[in-house]
Amino acid sequence: MSVDTATVKKVASLARIAISDGDAERLVPELNNILGWIEQLGEVDTSSVEPMTAVIPNQLRLRDDVVTDGGVREDVLANAPLAEHGFFTVPKVIE
Repeated sequence: MSVDTATVKKVASLARIAISDGDAERLVPELNNILGWIEQLGEVDTSSVEPMTAVIPNQLRLRDDVVTDGGVREDVLANAPLAEHGFFTVPKVIE
């Protein structure tokens, strides 16, 4: 794939970037070089490379997944301005 001046102007327009004709002509070889590097990367054999999510190996420290009721309902509701029947009471917002 190669880039021409019209393509540079179109991309700049889509990105809402004001660009002069001289700048567009100057960017054509630079963008073509970048696309050439990308094509070179496509030629690299990566079939034996495992996919990874990070550059360094890391393990998440997980806690045991234990189901509890929390046991602090009354403590939490003690901070509420209004509470009824074990729930927060809020003003009605829909008529």
